[in-house]
Amino acid sequence: MGRTAQPAALRLLSGRADGRDSGGRPVNPGPGFRRIAPNAPTWLSKEAAAEWRRVVPGLQRLDLLKPEDRAVLAAYCETWSVFVAATREVTKDGITSLVVSTRPDGSSTERTVPNPAVAIARNAGRELRGFAAQFGLTPSTEQALARGADDGEEDDNPF
Repeated sequence: MGRTAQPAALRLLSGRADGRDSGGRPVNPGPGFRRIAPNAPTWLSKEAAAEWRRVVPGLQRLDLLKPEDRAVLAAYCETWSVFVAATREVTKDGITSLVVSTRPDGSSTERTVPNPAVAIARNAGRELRGFAAQFGLTPSTEQALARGADDGEEDDNPF
């Protein structure tokens, strides 16, 4: 399976010369979208709205956002909210839960089962990584952006 395509702005930031990516290939800038941050949806949960306020300024500063990104950015922020809620529940209640079952004859049995919030947090974490990669919010992308932001000598040699 190949790599996920990065936006032109991310490829240019990690590029070796003006208009070229890290391999020295010309980067097609793509369609001329207006590069402004979308407005946050009013229906975002409190935690998702806080995440929106945290990430949008940095993404806007890199000219990565356009109004059409609103839905994916909202999904990222709501996924973050689910991850936080599930993680808080696991922290509060533990990784496992004790379940008591009562039989018709009045006897009961106890068993330990995984806390469902563990799976919810795990799934939300996977989704977060996917969304974050789309916006350049992963540590590896951060390193690529940092390399591209260097003001040092430009080298046209891709090797």
